[in-house]
Amino acid sequence: MVPGHEVVGEVVEVGPEVSKHRVGDVVGVGVIVGCCRECRPCKANVEQYCNKRIWSYNDVYTDGRPTQGGFASTMVVDQKFVVPIPAGLAPEQAAPLLCAGVTVYSPLKHFGLTAPGLRGGILGLGGVGHMGVKVAKALGHHVTVISSSSRKRAEAMDDLGADAYLVSSDAGAMAAAADSLDYIIDTVPVHHPLEPYLALLRLDGKHVLLGVVGEPLSFVSPMVMLGRKSVTGSFIGSVDETAELLRFCVDKGLTSQIEVVKMGYVNEALERLERNDVRYRFVVDVAGSNIEEQAAAAGAPAN
Repeated sequence: MVPGHEVVGEVVEVGPEVSKHRVGDVVGVGVIVGCCRECRPCKANVEQYCNKRIWSYNDVYTDGRPTQGGFASTMVVDQKFVVPIPAGLAPEQAAPLLCAGVTVYSPLKHFGLTAPGLRGGILGLGGVGHMGVKVAKALGHHVTVISSSSRKRAEAMDDLGADAYLVSSDAGAMAAAADSLDYIIDTVPVHHPLEPYLALLRLDGKHVLLGVVGEPLSFVSPMVMLGRKSVTGSFIGSVDETAELLRFCVDKGLTSQIEVVKMGYVNEALERLERNDVRYRFVVDVAGSNIEEQAAAAGAPAN
C-alpha cells in the first residue's frame, strides 16, 4: 500500500474537458477520488457516503488500476474531487485540513452546531482533536478538552486556546461537569466507555463519533432517553464542505499545527507517531524530497 490522502500541489496539466482548474492553480485532494454519481448521497453532494466511493489510496480505480495516493511526483485526479487552495493559505497548512479539518467541520455544520455561544467538548487531543478545538473556537464556542490524564493540559489551554480541560479519570471533576455540554466531538480511535461522556451532555446534546473503533461501543438506554441525547457518527466531509472549510480558515486566520518533514524521514516519523511524539500532524514535503533522484540512485523507477 502506498498512502497519502491529504495532498496539495500545483496543476501541471489539464484534460480537454476540465473547466474548474487551470495550469498553475494550487489545489488539494482528500480521501475520495471517485464515486458513482448516481446514488442519493452523490446527488446530495455528500459523495463520501457513496457505497461505491473510491479511496485515494489502496483502492482500485474505474480503469482497474490501483490508486496510490499522493506520495508521488504527480497524481491524476478527476476535477470533481479537486479543491482550490485559496490565497492566504500555505500549502503545508492546507494539507491537514483536507481530512482532519473537514472531519470535524462537517458534523458541526450538518448537526447545526455552528451558532456562537455553544459549549462543546473535544474528546481526544490528536491530529483531528486539535483541529476540533481550533474550528470550534473560531465558531465562538466554549471548548472543553477531555482527556484521560492531565498531561496535555498546558498545550490544550495555552497553545490551542481551549477554555477548560477535563480529566476523564477524575470522578469529581466529571460529576461537576455533568449536563454542561451541547456536543462532544469524539476522536478516540480505540475502545472506550460512552456513559461517562454522555453524562456530560445537556438536553438534546450530541455525541459525535469520529474515531474508527473496531469493537462494539455500548451504553444503557436511559443515558440517552432521559436527556433526548444522540449518539451519532460522521465521516470526513464532502468536496463542497472541504472548499468551504478552506475559505473559513482563511477568513478566521486558522492554521493547523504541523511539522514538515522530507520523504527520507518518513520511517522515523512513523516511529514518533507510535510514541505520540508529534504536535499534531506530520506533513511530507514530497516536491522537496528529490524522490526521482533517490529512486534513480536506488535503481528503482520514480513512479
